[in-house]
Amino acid sequence: MTNKTVVLGISINVLTMKDAVNTVLSFFEQNDEMKTIFTVGPEIAMHARKNEEYTKILNQGDLVTPDGVGVVWASKFNKIKIKERVDGCNLCMHLFSKMNDNRKTAYFLGGAPGVAEKAKKNIEKKYPGLKIVGVNDGYFNEEKEKLIIDEINQLQPDLLLVGMGAPKQEQWISTYKPILKCRAAIGVGGSLDVFAGNVKRAPKFWVKLNLEWLYRLITEPRKRFKRQLKLPWFVIIVITQKIMRQ
Repeated sequence: MTNKTVVLGISINVLTMKDAVNTVLSFFEQNDEMKTIFTVGPEIAMHARKNEEYTKILNQGDLVTPDGVGVVWASKFNKIKIKERVDGCNLCMHLFSKMNDNRKTAYFLGGAPGVAEKAKKNIEKKYPGLKIVGVNDGYFNEEKEKLIIDEINQLQPDLLLVGMGAPKQEQWISTYKPILKCRAAIGVGGSLDVFAGNVKRAPKFWVKLNLEWLYRLITEPRKRFKRQLKLPWFVIIVITQKIMRQ
């Protein structure tokens, strides 16, 4: 496993996208307890800062990646620095490509009704060697939840994608980790909407300049404005902690 660095109390793996993909692929070949993959950006870090139990869940992840340029920037104040952003959406796409070649399986859980089904259709069309063995939306009661878990355990996918938003998705994965029969589970936030085509990814030009967050703010102002307000506080807290350590 890679080195780790700490950002606002969360231990994050220091690795490249290629390293992350290879790590998850290695999880598929292990027969022990399901591995957990969490992606941490500034929003999640700020939420965890006020929730000790959530911080504990994140720190128990088998792979915790830096999902956001803010986290990459914050690590520059540490002795061990993060090399690059490893966001959940792109990580999944890279994994799908590899899983397509190896004929691995996945299960999509989350999103509004119909989103996971649409995501399955699009991803299987792009990666015909990858089999999405099951889907379910993120709106379920306790009774349906038991049926979903039973279905996942019957199908035993290599990768379980859970798109319920933070912190719910990480809490759900952590709660059911001991009983879920799949190789690995990853919290993917709104990525299922991206796979379904309901939300467009930022153009490569914006991503290359690390301005995907700005593109989202411009194209989805109502949805993103309140969330983006956390970013200045994230910066202030990181700098304050750096000053206090000196």
